[in-house]
Amino acid sequence: MTVAIVGSGLAGFTAYQTLRLELEPEEIAVFGTEPDPAAAWRRRAAAIRQREMRSESDGHCLPRSFPGLAFRATARRRSPVPLVASFLDRFHPTVDEFLAHVERLRERSGWERSVREARVDRVRATDGGFDLDGHGTFRHVLLAPGHPGLNVPEELRGDARVVHSYEPHDYADTVTVVGAGLAAATEWLNALAAGAEVVSVRRREPVRQQLNVPRAYFSRRGLDAFHELGPAERTARLRTLLAPSYPRGRAWDEPVDRAAAEGRFRIEASVNGSAQVICATGFRRGFRADPLLARLVDEHALATADDWVVLDADATVPALTDEMRTLGLAGVSAQWAFPAADTLVGAKYVAHGFLRRIRSCRTR
Repeated sequence: MTVAIVGSGLAGFTAYQTLRLELEPEEIAVFGTEPDPAAAWRRRAAAIRQREMRSESDGHCLPRSFPGLAFRATARRRSPVPLVASFLDRFHPTVDEFLAHVERLRERSGWERSVREARVDRVRATDGGFDLDGHGTFRHVLLAPGHPGLNVPEELRGDARVVHSYEPHDYADTVTVVGAGLAAATEWLNALAAGAEVVSVRRREPVRQQLNVPRAYFSRRGLDAFHELGPAERTARLRTLLAPSYPRGRAWDEPVDRAAAEGRFRIEASVNGSAQVICATGFRRGFRADPLLARLVDEHALATADDWVVLDADATVPALTDEMRTLGLAGVSAQWAFPAADTLVGAKYVAHGFLRRIRSCRTR
């Protein structure tokens, strides 16, 4: 066995589906603490009462774009509408449809034969590849550790009123939502629907866009221009691209506008005396927040730029990847190569690049 994925969440799972195009389950070792790849995502989606996926036509774990979930929805509903919407990048499967899709893939792809329930806290380069914390040495390793933890602003830690949006919660009569991205916008609607008076506290006005980064950065042309940026320019661009955002549309705006007219929704500069404070502030950021990545960087003196490990365009680590071995990053840690790396599309982008590296090594 020469290939390993560290991380059994959705990024690792999607990468696994791509590797299965050419590798058998017995040729891939997946290390993670949960065998269910959707476990963490399911809990977070349930916490914010998410009903639909933000992702569009490519928002699935299959290695190729077509046929995706829209094709299955068209067959099930006996209507061409989902397929037409998919071609127009307007198809948004429900959370239940997506979770059922993950379960089908899990059952038929041999995932259970590859998963090893074990935590990997250290990756060390060796002559033969990479040692994974005593669990074996592998020539090709993809690190997909996921988000390093929930982010709660320092000034709110220890406040008994505080709950993170991705933790289970109900709604008090008065609610302050801290944040301005998709989770925050979802929580505004949830709390208003529950009858609460809602205050929005935000550091900046959210960007209104359909995807979590502009659509251009999902294209080859947009990525080529992004990859030509120097370290300082790319860091600044990522800061801009990853600003809080949520989609445009009446479904988002009308409930808030109506509540504002009724005096039940307003924007304030700081947390006030609400009975409940919901931190829709996402995750901790940067490789330093992840002990595995921080140790990897320090022990191998890897190049970094601000919060990011510097990567090649295919999300591999230049100093540790050569004609004999490959070390790649997937998920949020691969944003240096693909700004939307924490999406399913981003996971597939990384996985295909990783598979190309494996092919290249095999032909040498």
